[in-house]
Amino acid sequence: MDDSLNKDEPEVRLRAFRAIDEPETCELFIEGHTHVLTSIGVTKVTSSKNEWTKNPAAFVMIVESLDGKRVYGGARVHVSGGTEPLPIEQATGAMDPAIFDLVWGFAQHGTGEVCGLWNSREIAGYGIGSIFLIRTAIAISEQIGVQSLFALCAPYTIQPAEAVGMEIDTTVGNNGTFYYPKLDLLATTMILRDVTALSKAHEEDRKAIMKLRENLNITRVETLRRKEITIHYEIQIPNLDKWDLNETILHAEKSFLKSKVIETDPEII
Repeated sequence: MDDSLNKDEPEVRLRAFRAIDEPETCELFIEGHTHVLTSIGVTKVTSSKNEWTKNPAAFVMIVESLDGKRVYGGARVHVSGGTEPLPIEQATGAMDPAIFDLVWGFAQHGTGEVCGLWNSREIAGYGIGSIFLIRTAIAISEQIGVQSLFALCAPYTIQPAEAVGMEIDTTVGNNGTFYYPKLDLLATTMILRDVTALSKAHEEDRKAIMKLRENLNITRVETLRRKEITIHYEIQIPNLDKWDLNETILHAEKSFLKSKVIETDPEII
């Protein structure tokens, strides 16, 4: 089967899994994400910083060709209490330690972060990075069990993040913003406070997310600005019987989080 994208009738698979279950696919994710980052001038990226691949509290979404040979995009959901702090803590903690208290307040009830969002130029314009991966991240977070979600958003993802119910948090940084990952790039702290109800999501987005939750394995023709793409959603996360959110919450101790401030790769969405 030809693994190149058919631009006339594009068709991809979007699936979800736990990072520790598929190390080889995680490497493909890293390769694609690194390429996107270097294309925008973010060159300080090293494989040694991709500790999330070994984090039992990291979940991955991948957009790939139907034969699995090509990866076109992806995103992740990290749960607070894993083997490393949330990416937003690692990215901004040195600039404003208040982020630790903010995350800690939500972590006691189960919180996470949408991060590492990217898509290749080959699939640009179909809404994969701007809409469908973000919706999918919110959809799978109910399976994971978290009640809230953080995100560190680039300017162009603030609007789609707000569409799924996220709000800007002004209590950290400069009214919620940080210069990250470079001094000429601005990142905004956002929080989704009710993963299950999505009370502040736009109605179209809320319905789409709820539909995905009802049908975790479904094929849909998605449309953005008159451009259609067929997405085979396979977002029922395998091996969730080995996942224990309560145990992870117990791990999310404030002292642990504060002791682990490290420089990390850019994880804005």
